[in-house]
Amino acid sequence: MKFRIPFRKPKPQVSVVRLSGMIATGRGMNDQSVAPLLEKAFARKPDAVALVINSPGGSPVQSSLIGSRIRRLADEKEIPVYAFVEDVAASGGYWLAAAADEIYVDPSSVTGSIGVISAGFGLHELIERYGIERRVYTAGTSKSQLDPFRPENPEDVERLKGILEDIHAVFKTHITARRGDKLADRDLFTGEIWVGQRAVDDGLADGIGHLVPKMKDVFGDKVRFKVFGQKKGIASRLGLAVVDDAVHSLEERAAFGRFGI
Repeated sequence: MKFRIPFRKPKPQVSVVRLSGMIATGRGMNDQSVAPLLEKAFARKPDAVALVINSPGGSPVQSSLIGSRIRRLADEKEIPVYAFVEDVAASGGYWLAAAADEIYVDPSSVTGSIGVISAGFGLHELIERYGIERRVYTAGTSKSQLDPFRPENPEDVERLKGILEDIHAVFKTHITARRGDKLADRDLFTGEIWVGQRAVDDGLADGIGHLVPKMKDVFGDKVRFKVFGQKKGIASRLGLAVVDDAVHSLEERAAFGRFGI
């Protein structure tokens, strides 16, 4: 049983939520897996919520869902949110960071990559070489667009570029709304990345800083931390998802590898 001493001011508290890995539906970080952590973190009525981010990005929809949840909880409960970037907060990872009121990076942190990408392979010449015939039957002229086993169709490519531009526009609107006048007066939405102080100089981050010292600067040396981290599913914990875990690990390593990490 806890006893409170009358008139004694409670120590400041900061809820720390770790957001790590690729952002993806199913495997990886997504709104479904992160929602319970965020709900608990804000429910404790802390003085602030700190997001510790280490993500190369991923799904734009899941990035938007998580970012919107962060803002909704912060606004409803009137709690400030700070983001602390570890190795990387790029693409969707930076989308999450921008949901915070202030962003702090390490001198070697990678941030930015405000763009949208779609990648694949063209295999039609390969199957032709081995005498394989591709047979596809559809109802709807666009149902088989961008089929990797057929020659590239310029109309399909233009349609895909339009979709990517639409998603990019949503991304840019989010960053502009969150960072506002802090952003440098030049095009920051090319997919370029920044390291450490360069991100601060261009307004993508507010300063160089780490979680504990920065929170002590803001709330005093007696500030207390409660960490909320992502948990593996029961299958992974029991070693029953070995193949899935291995594939996801390779995909995640490849995603981080794009940024030299």
